[in-house]
This record gives sequence, C-alpha cells and structure tokens, in this order.
Amino acid sequence: MAAVLILFALSFSLLAQQPFDILITGARVVDGSGNPYFYADIGIRGDTIVALGHLRGHAASTMLDATGLTVTPGFLDIHNHSYPAIFDEPTAKGYLYQGVTTLIGGPDGASPVPLKAALDKLAQFRMSVNMGLCIGHGSIRRLVMNMDNRKPTPQELTRMKEMVRQGMLDGAMGLSTGLFYTPASFADTEEVIELARVAGEYGGFHISHIRDEAGAVVEAVKETIRIGEEGGLPTQITHHKVGGKANRGKSADTLRLIDEARARGVDVTVDQYPYTASHTSLGAALIPQWAFGGGNKALLERLAAPEQRQRIKTEIARRIEGERGGGGPRNIVLTDCPADKSLNRQSLADILHSRRIEPTMDNAAELVMEIQKSGGCSAVFHWIFEDDIERIMRYPYTMIASDGSITMAHPRSYGTFARVLARYVRERKVLRLEDAVHKMSGLPAQRLRIYDRGIVRPGMKADLVILDPAKIMDNATFDDPFALAAGVSDVVVNGRIALRNGSVTAERAGRVLYGPGYQPR
Repeated sequence: MAAVLILFALSFSLLAQQPFDILITGARVVDGSGNPYFYADIGIRGDTIVALGHLRGHAASTMLDATGLTVTPGFLDIHNHSYPAIFDEPTAKGYLYQGVTTLIGGPDGASPVPLKAALDKLAQFRMSVNMGLCIGHGSIRRLVMNMDNRKPTPQELTRMKEMVRQGMLDGAMGLSTGLFYTPASFADTEEVIELARVAGEYGGFHISHIRDEAGAVVEAVKETIRIGEEGGLPTQITHHKVGGKANRGKSADTLRLIDEARARGVDVTVDQYPYTASHTSLGAALIPQWAFGGGNKALLERLAAPEQRQRIKTEIARRIEGERGGGGPRNIVLTDCPADKSLNRQSLADILHSRRIEPTMDNAAELVMEIQKSGGCSAVFHWIFEDDIERIMRYPYTMIASDGSITMAHPRSYGTFARVLARYVRERKVLRLEDAVHKMSGLPAQRLRIYDRGIVRPGMKADLVILDPAKIMDNATFDDPFALAAGVSDVVVNGRIALRNGSVTAERAGRVLYGPGYQPR
C-alpha cells in the first residue's frame, strides 16, 4: 500500500511539473459557487482545469495575465433561441462578448423533432460555444395532433410520450413547454404532467414559458409547480416576469408560491432577463389562442366572419390596453415584418399616425389583424416594471438567461449577462458580484445536471471568462440591439481561447452537451 501511495505521489508530482497549455495568472476568481472571491492562478491542460493556486514560474504554452481582472466560469444561457441560427454564425460573438460559453436551445416548447439529427449535425459542426437542446412539447403536439384544439386520444398521448422518451435518449436536457403558445396552449395540465413524467424518468427537468404572465400569472405559476410536483421532476419558470399595470407587484405572490413549494420538497427554480420589454410574435402576444385552433387557414376564416372577428378584436384591444401593450399602441414596436420591412422599428401608434388614423385601442387592434393576415411580425412589448425585475433577480433560486438569439432584434440577445453585471451589480447593487456569477454559471449548470462546468475547480472543463467588473457594459439598445458588450477580454471554451484581448479567434472548440438520459446509438 505504501509503495502505491509513493508511486501516486511521484506521478502527481511529475504531472504538476509538466507545462500547462494555458496558465492564467493573478486572477481574482469568482468561482460560480456564490462563495466570496479569492486570488489564484489557473492551470489548464487540454480541455480541463488541472491546477488552482500559486502557479507562477510554471511553464505554459500560453500565458494570460489577469492581474486586476476577474476570472469566472463561462456563463450558461439556459434559455436560448440560437438553434439553428448558430449554423450561420458559428462564433456566436454576441454571446462570447458577454462571457457566455454554453447555449441551451429548444425553449418554449419548440425544438427539432426528432432530436438526434439536430444534435448529430451540431456535433459535426465547428462552433465557438457549447450547445445543448431540450425536447419541445409544442413541436411534438403539432406533429401528432396538428393544430387541433382538443385533448389527445390515448393513442396520441402514448405517441407523444414515446417521442419525449426518444428525445431524452437522444440527449435532450429536459422537456420544454410553451403553454402560452399554440398548439401547446390547447393542452391541459394533465397532458403535460404525463409527458413530464417521462422526461423525469431520465433525469431531465421541465422548463416552461408559463400559460400567462399577466392577470393569471399566479395561476400559471401554480400550474408549473403542479407539473413538477406530480410529474416528479425539477420544474422551472422561464423568463419569469409580471406584466401590465394591474399586475405590478404580483412577483411577490409568485415567489411566495415557489418558496412554499420548495418547503414541501418540490424542486422549483426560475430564470429571468433584465429588461422591461419582452419580444415575441405579434399574433401570439395579442390574438387569443383559441382563434388559432385548426391552423392559419382557420384563423383567416374567423377574421372574415363578422361575429368572430369582433370577438378577436375586442380581446386584442384588451391585451393592448391591459397586458402586452403596456397601456397603449405606442408600447408595441415591430421588429421583423417579412411582408413589409418598412414597418420594422415602428410602433403600432407610429404606423397609425402615418396613415392619419387615431391610435386608439380599437384602431390598433384592426392594424394587428391586418398585419397578421399579411403574414405577421415579431415585436417588442414594453409592459414590465423595474421593481418586479429586481425582486425576481434577488430571489436566490433565479438564474440569468437571455431568451435571445444570434439574430433576435432585442437587446437581451447581446446584452443580458453584461447588463446584469453592469446595471444590477455595479450600479444598482441589487446583487453581489458572486451571486450574479452564480446565477449565470453554477446554478444553471446544476439545474441542467452538467456537473463538469459552471465552477472554477480542478477537474472541471476549462470554460472560463476574464472580465473587468469596473468596465463591463451592455451596449445593445432597442435602437441598436446588435451592439457588442464591452469589458470581457478573454473567453476560454473547452481549453481553447475563443476570445483573446477582445477579438474573436479562429478557434471553434464548442461541443454538444447531452442531457442526463443520453444513450448514444
């Protein structure tokens, strides 16, 4: 036994003397755990952190001097829409400049189905960041039931469960739902619970764009908790927000519900982006979900039928005034209108003014229906309040996630992580730096069961960020949503330098990250 220990000690000593591939020196380390910072050098070999401590004087192929700077784990964006856009921009530079090294796609119930082909394509692709995918309930339901507004038959439910099962075996992180969107909005809670149980059998979690984020937000949070409780798996309220003047402050009620659920053993968590405006399609946000039953053709028929058209118009006007419109058509700004690009960057009120039409709720509702008939638009909706954002952000089980993408015209895509560090840590002091980094790294890694990332420790994968907390800044705005963040100098992904001295390199070391149920085939 003594001989074995001596041999091990000699082997370790020889290993420690070998040159590092990368040596980061002089760093103030914020390690992703939420613990206080400490000072250390970081030695990397291959794709792994192999040493942490006083390492000056050791040889290394590449030296990175982090004196006066902070080193953190690479940030994990647990809600991201960059699949399949990553194939057009493999550097994902808008995320690298924020320190993001992992993107998790397939959110809001929308994902490739089957998942294997998508993950195989990603695995063969050279990208600068890691990527994983969830399996989407809405996509599965559409394949099995089209846009039918009804319960599934027993045979259809069995088929959907098998598709979730296969998705988990193919490497899904978990089941995503978008109960706000059609056709998922046609599903009852029991249907989702049945599918969630399958994801839970394979170690997955449930992440949901909940059914309502306005007047019925409390009920929607209760539903999401119930899915986790009865489905037997962790459950997450994604991009948690409360919108509309009448609902301001209800985040106190939703967070209390989460505390109560966690006290009885339900593993409920939250993620959030730090903006007072959301982004989605105009139709999904403003047109009542029932009107989409049967698909787009059926919607157009309803819009042509006077009685149903009036019913739809009334609901759109209500949502503009009391919910997504934040009180009026000036708060809804179009961002991507394929049929008429001249509408981009204009509010509904701007468009009505240009046509010499008074921007009333009814007139705005008419405009929404006209735009939808022409193919629809995406839009930014200014309807969220800062006090709810800060309350949710302080909550200990809240992660930071962008809900953005490489191509989305909302500043959350290029600014979320930098904005939290600049505005909410440095300026407003809502969070300590250690807590913010934990919400961006260790906490989402734990939720995703990615146990080799998210913390700066020997043995962990070398996804690391060197940044200046005094200079980090989000530059993306609603007028210029693709402006790159500042303050991150270097980013290491799987032991390769993806961003060096503020410039994207030619390295493409990103990998596919597979979920806990993955079985290669």
